[in-house]
Amino acid sequence: MTDSIRYRPKQDLAHGGYHQTWIGKSDAELTEIGPNTPCGEYLRRFWHPVALASELGARPRLVQVLGEDLVLFRDKSDRIGLVHRRCPHRRSSLEYGVPEERGIRCCYHGWLFDIDGAVLEVPGQPKKVEERVCQTVTLGAYPVKDYKGLIFAYLGPPELKPAFPVYDTFDLPGQELVPYKAPFHCNWLQVLDAIVDPLHTAFLHSRTSREQFSKGFGEIGEMKFYDRTTSFLGTSTRRVGENVWVRTNELVLPNFTQAGAAFAADGSERRYYGRTAFVRWVVPLSDEETTCFAWAVFGDRADPPEYNTPEGCELIEQGELFDRSDEEKKLFPADAEATESMGTVTEHEKEHLVPSDRGIVGYRKRLRSLVRALQDGTEPVQAADGWHDSPIPTYGGDTVLHKPSNGSDDGALLRAVGEAVMEAQFEAEGLPEDERVESVVRRLKQIESDERVDQEFG
Repeated sequence: MTDSIRYRPKQDLAHGGYHQTWIGKSDAELTEIGPNTPCGEYLRRFWHPVALASELGARPRLVQVLGEDLVLFRDKSDRIGLVHRRCPHRRSSLEYGVPEERGIRCCYHGWLFDIDGAVLEVPGQPKKVEERVCQTVTLGAYPVKDYKGLIFAYLGPPELKPAFPVYDTFDLPGQELVPYKAPFHCNWLQVLDAIVDPLHTAFLHSRTSREQFSKGFGEIGEMKFYDRTTSFLGTSTRRVGENVWVRTNELVLPNFTQAGAAFAADGSERRYYGRTAFVRWVVPLSDEETTCFAWAVFGDRADPPEYNTPEGCELIEQGELFDRSDEEKKLFPADAEATESMGTVTEHEKEHLVPSDRGIVGYRKRLRSLVRALQDGTEPVQAADGWHDSPIPTYGGDTVLHKPSNGSDDGALLRAVGEAVMEAQFEAEGLPEDERVESVVRRLKQIESDERVDQEFG
């Protein structure tokens, strides 16, 4: 008999479906992301990926991001533009426009626009009219950055454009970044929630159907959450035989996420300071559609090179391929099925959150405070603040140490090891990468050999 069968609801709650048919409210303050919404304004203070560079060919491409329909194009000078879909003349769509040496020309009446939205030509009009239009009319446009196969855009106030954030995992030695994207037909918040929910990997990705990632994910670990200046970390410290596996998931607000390897670590072999297997942004397209733009990461400290295939990137993202039959999805549900089945925008009012959801509660609370602060005139802190001369340090990854059970309270030992592993990384975060690796690995080996670690860090 399982524990869940031993605890029955009160008799007057049995067969109570009739009393639960009410429609709960969604958390509109955090789920609505269009222009002029509180969360939409907050999200517009950050850079977001909007497309894979490989998707942008000779013709303009219609994209949606933060509730806006936009046109992405590359002109014949190899410059990239991201502009409002509708021409300011007669509102024809620029997805049918023609890229030229400089800018894009509307198919309807030939108005020519630069990548910054300036009107360059107004054919068929008197010179004075053309001059006046060029001086007074602009096409909505946003700055973009083509970086390692992803195209990023900043959709906020031009005068507040932040520096493009460069994280340490963008350029670690011996690794390869492979761009991919993952569609989710639901609100961005329910996709983002999973990154600070370490418990779901033991069930959705292991116990529910089959081992979708490496062996060892099915072990339920000791969880701890870290609330830092611009980020949230969630660790799950598992017992795998005589080893202790510390896995760290990371969320840098508002939507940058990282985690450990999908297939390189299973807890059975030592692993000192493994790093993230994906570098990922959860990007709201609309209130009901989300795309994760990401790099899958391959190398000695990430995932094995044999997964460097289109199918491998999909498996790293969610443990299953994206395009599957309904029957396969029911047999082997993955992140898409779990999040999309909540509804396009879940009824947050009906949630029953528990202690393992502390990460979700914490990041939502912080996100809400930042959204409200912006409404009151306080601009959000950027992850790059304070790291202008060096990459932003991150923590998503895996460490596996040989640490047999102490035979008394193994849970306390797991918690102590997990905390010690994270403390080793925090202490070294300001060092250059080679020195940081040396410092962290040295400390990990000390933790591994120290029989008193549970007393020191417990």
